[in-house]
Amino acid sequence: MLYERLTTLPSRSFFLLGLRGVGKSTWVRSVLPSAMRFDLLDEALFTDLLADPALFGRMVSAAGPDDWVVVDEVQRLPSLLNEVHRQIADRGLRFALLGSSARKLKSAGTNLLAGRALRKEMHPLTAAELGDDFDLDDALRYGTIPLVWDAPDRGEVLASYAQLYLREEIRAEAAVRNLAGFVRFLPVAALMHAQSLNSAAIARDAGVARSTVEGYIEILEDTLVATRLGALEARLRVRERRRPKLYWADPGLVRALKRQSGPVTAEERGALLEGWVLGQLRAHNEHQHLYDEIAYWAPTESRIEVDFVLRREDQHTAIEVKAAERYNTSFVKGLRAIADLPGLTRRIVVYRGPRAFRTEDEVDIWPIDTLHRALAEDGIWH
Repeated sequence: MLYERLTTLPSRSFFLLGLRGVGKSTWVRSVLPSAMRFDLLDEALFTDLLADPALFGRMVSAAGPDDWVVVDEVQRLPSLLNEVHRQIADRGLRFALLGSSARKLKSAGTNLLAGRALRKEMHPLTAAELGDDFDLDDALRYGTIPLVWDAPDRGEVLASYAQLYLREEIRAEAAVRNLAGFVRFLPVAALMHAQSLNSAAIARDAGVARSTVEGYIEILEDTLVATRLGALEARLRVRERRRPKLYWADPGLVRALKRQSGPVTAEERGALLEGWVLGQLRAHNEHQHLYDEIAYWAPTESRIEVDFVLRREDQHTAIEVKAAERYNTSFVKGLRAIADLPGLTRRIVVYRGPRAFRTEDEVDIWPIDTLHRALAEDGIWH
C-alpha cells in the first residue's frame, strides 16, 4: 500500500538517504513522475557508467535547465557527484540523489555539493503515516520498514531482511575485511539496543578487537540502520553518565538480528518501545524541526534515567518511556530529578496505558496515541 510520507519535495537538489526498503524510490516516483531517472541497481547501466563516467554527462545533457534528474543508489558510483556538481552549477539542473549508505559518499567528496544539495533522511513508517493501519504490537514485532510492513508474510520477509543487509550493503561495498566477525557482532549489538554502549563487552562477546567494534558501529551508522544517542551534561550537582546509547532504526530489525520471531515478550518490550519512540521523534524532527538536539540523561550513582531530553533554542522537554499498561509513581523519578534543568518547560511520561492526565507536580502522563497526535501537531512543547 502507498502511504503518504512525511517527506516533502525540496525546491532544490537534495540527497535522500535511508536504509534499504524504506520507500525512497517509491516516494520519489510519486512526487517526480516525469524526471529523468538513473537506477544504479540496473547492472547494465551501472557497468556502462563505470566504464565510461563521461557517459553520464552526455545523457544528462538531454534534460532541460529546470528539470529534475533522479539518481538511485548513488553510493554505488559516487564519482558521478563531480558531474552532478557541474550540472547544478552550470545549468541549474535539480538532482534527487537517493542512497542507502553514506559510507562511500563521505569518502568520495560529497562536500563538492556543499551548499548546493540538501541532506534529507527517510525513516521507517511512522504512526502518523500509517494512520488507521497503525498497530503498536505489530510495529514492535515486525517493525515498519515498508518492504516488511506491506508483505503478506511479514515474518518471513523480516527474517530475510538481515541477509539482504549483509549481502547488499556489507558485501557489495566491501565494508569489512572480516565478514565472519561482523556477522558475530550483529546479534550482540542488537542485544545492546537502547543501552549504553560498552565496546569492550561487545568485543568480548563477538570475539573481535575493541577497535574493530568501533569501526563496526560506524558502519551501522553509515548504512543508516543504527544511531548513537549522546548523553546530556546537565551539571545538576550529580555525576552524569557520558557513554552514548545505541539504538537501531527499526524494532523489527532488532528482532530479526536476534532471531526472535514470535510475539514480543515482556522482557524485550521496554527497549523496543523506547527505540520506537526515538524513531518517531527523529522522523518528525526531520520534517518538522521539532528540536535542535536530542540526548538522554542519567546520573552515574543511581538507577534513574530520562530517556530523551529535547532542546530547542534555550528550552528543554524531557520524555520518559515506559512499557507498562498501568501508571506507577516510580515512572516520574527521573523526571523529578531533572526538574532543575535550566529551560525545562515540559516533562512527559509515555506509557501503554489508556488514560492521559497530569500529576500534581505537572508531569504529563501520555498514552502512545497522545504522543503520536502531539508529534503530528507539534504539541511536544506546549
